[in-house]
Amino acid sequence: MNWAIGLVMFVGAVGLSVIGIAGMLMSNHLFRMVLALAVAEAGANLLLILAGYRWDAAAPILLPGHSTQAMVDPVPQAMVLTAIVIGVGVQALALSLVIRVRQHYATLDMRVARQRMQDALDQAAGVVPPRSQEGPAGERPLPAPTRTIEAGGPHD
Repeated sequence: MNWAIGLVMFVGAVGLSVIGIAGMLMSNHLFRMVLALAVAEAGANLLLILAGYRWDAAAPILLPGHSTQAMVDPVPQAMVLTAIVIGVGVQALALSLVIRVRQHYATLDMRVARQRMQDALDQAAGVVPPRSQEGPAGERPLPAPTRTIEAGGPHD
């Protein structure tokens, strides 16, 4: 029974990580990317906790007069606590950057914000952007040839 619960927990941890990574890669919305980062971080933290957990073990607290028995490894727990604190800081920084992008460029779409950033950089550098980024629609007709009439010819 314990192995089934452990398997479900491991699958859930890996699933959270995969969902978070896929959300970061597939989304163009900046806020959704920050949320996907939080989901991936939760999956990684759960995976670390599960790696150090033993089903038949006790908490790693030693009291005088008690017999020593198998204990849960406290190192992954300490790592996860540190990762949670660092993750909250990273998420706060990412959200503040998202707010600044929204205030300055009036969008949360990464493609539009990137284009507006590039336009602002080009304008600050004095670079004139090309008039059109697209090619002609279809084949353009060639101009009609013009005939030059020489003096003294048959049409004078």
